[in-house]
Amino acid sequence: MNSLLQNLVAFVVAAALAIPVQADAQAQDTPGVRQSAQRVLVVVTNHADYPSRQDKTGLWLTELTHFWDVLQEAGIAMDITSPNGGKSPLDERSLSNFYLDDAARSHLGDTAFMERLEKTKHAADVDPSGYTAIYFTGGHGTMWDFRQAPDIKRLAEAIYQQGGVVSAVCHGNAALVQLQDKDGKPLINGRRITGFSNLEERLSGMRSQVPFFLEDALVDAGAKYEKAFLPFTSYAITDGRIVTGQNPQSGRAVALQVLALLQLQAKSVSK
Repeated sequence: MNSLLQNLVAFVVAAALAIPVQADAQAQDTPGVRQSAQRVLVVVTNHADYPSRQDKTGLWLTELTHFWDVLQEAGIAMDITSPNGGKSPLDERSLSNFYLDDAARSHLGDTAFMERLEKTKHAADVDPSGYTAIYFTGGHGTMWDFRQAPDIKRLAEAIYQQGGVVSAVCHGNAALVQLQDKDGKPLINGRRITGFSNLEERLSGMRSQVPFFLEDALVDAGAKYEKAFLPFTSYAITDGRIVTGQNPQSGRAVALQVLALLQLQAKSVSK
């Protein structure tokens, strides 16, 4: 059975490049921000341990690098923070040749970039007023330190309430479950949201390891959950100023939709 699941996962991942991305980049309620002043706060996990597996979890590398490369090319500055500050461990499985691409390998060899992951900013010390968007990366580690994290909750809510974009990919969407709007209601209530699906959790062999199923948690928070027809294929959604991606294959799609919103903000100011 394990062999069958692995073959299925390999097939759908290989098919990902052939599947179009769901995109609705309509911006709602987007107060203008000058592009020259735009800065994005990237959030990574500090958690490395599974309950019973010997290998380590942490940040899924390409969920950071795919997003990073798109925004960096567009001239958007970024900072990296984490719930506890300091080192963000890398998920060991994300470093296998099956999942890495040339761009991610290049980042692994970039001393300055890797230093950022060794010395992330402590979320409690970050001032949200300087950011126009926040992006929650994934990796199974986020299932332990993103859902009930008052410091990153404070940052995301402040950035959203000042007209910024809230975005996440894969398990990073666990951070959205705790977020509230200015009236104290769940921020994702009634919103079209995606994230790592229950099916993908089962296919990945992690159903016995995770503290909760992300899809269920998003639905419980009132989200209108959506997912791709095939698991492990790129799928991203924009609903107002909230952008979400389903799985590791969706980081670039999230980045492109976040960038589209930031460009609309910049244009609204220049008029």
